[in-house]
Amino acid sequence: MRMENESLVLDFLAAQRTAEERVPIYRKMALTIREAAEYSNIGINKIDAMLKQPNCPFVLYVGNKKLVKRREFEDFIHAQLVI
Repeated sequence: MRMENESLVLDFLAAQRTAEERVPIYRKMALTIREAAEYSNIGINKIDAMLKQPNCPFVLYVGNKKLVKRREFEDFIHAQLVI
């Protein structure tokens, strides 16, 4: 029983620590598709479709994971009238 309680306490402390250490979206270099959608108010499916375009200037592949380069994404959005 004691070991289980210690595990719960350690899990709680780890969760609390990660909540305090989270980097705000505007300070991140690369965003997940979900973060980019939240940041830009563009839908997840639309961002995913944009990332699939050839020569997309703001896609970053980390293994199989697609991330969005925040600054390049911002520049791209500022230059567009219609997406």
